[in-house]
Amino acid sequence: MIKRVHFSRPILPYLLLAPQVIITLIFFIWPAFQAIKGSMYLEDPFGLSSQFVGLEHFRTLWEDESYRSSFGRTFFFAFTVAASSMLIALILAAAADYLMKRSRFYRSFLIIPYAVAPVLAGSLWMFLFNPTIGIIANFLHDIGIYWNYRLSGGQAMALIIIAASWNMISYNFLFFIAGMQAIPRSLIEAAAIDGAGPVRRFFSIIFPLLSPTTFFLLVMNVVYAFFDTFGIVHAVTGGGPGDATEILVYKVYKDGFEGMNYGFSAAQSVVLIVIVVTLTVFQFKFIERKVSYA
Repeated sequence: MIKRVHFSRPILPYLLLAPQVIITLIFFIWPAFQAIKGSMYLEDPFGLSSQFVGLEHFRTLWEDESYRSSFGRTFFFAFTVAASSMLIALILAAAADYLMKRSRFYRSFLIIPYAVAPVLAGSLWMFLFNPTIGIIANFLHDIGIYWNYRLSGGQAMALIIIAASWNMISYNFLFFIAGMQAIPRSLIEAAAIDGAGPVRRFFSIIFPLLSPTTFFLLVMNVVYAFFDTFGIVHAVTGGGPGDATEILVYKVYKDGFEGMNYGFSAAQSVVLIVIVVTLTVFQFKFIERKVSYA
């Protein structure tokens, strides 16, 4: 039976919720409303005049071939970043939990990249893979692999995927290691007594019990790949070469701030919000059914 909490002062619950509500209104609801409003107007580059055009910008988006191609590019980028960062973080967390139980140093060391801003993470990987002075680029040249992400669209995409995944691994690692440490040791020890090896114990006990954590991280990683990777793309490739790394969030910036087409850019941001909300609802509606909270 659920116990209900009663406050002696009826206004207290509203005061406790007020800061979060205000932050949500200012930083989420109001910008979203402005984006929807701006997507229906055609403004001059200096913002001195505007003309109501209804859904004209959305029709233009539908007919824009470069915008349609950025869809597939963005979904590939988001899927690859989420899958690689979660897989590597899960392996590192399993190793830290199994092999390094008494070593806090390694755990602290593994979460350091999360403190690095996306722009700095992108700059770091850009220098490492710089075709002229980069250490990794020179190593690739030495073993006979031609590397120049400034000319190759595939290499540029690979580079921003590496940078974005590296920046997110620590975040995933923190949640995975916390989830593993919350699993009762008696379950794992009982399986070990029954003869189950480390691999079987992981897939039979640990990984199923991590399903709530995995589901939460899947949602957060998808949102991160769609919204928070602008700094990495801007620092590493600037959307190039050509439009090879121009994902949706970067195209919003490019058309809005470089092209000064504000209405068109606002329409793209509205579409981006709708895509992320749809993906989140899809994940909660279908993938969450496979999650066990027991």
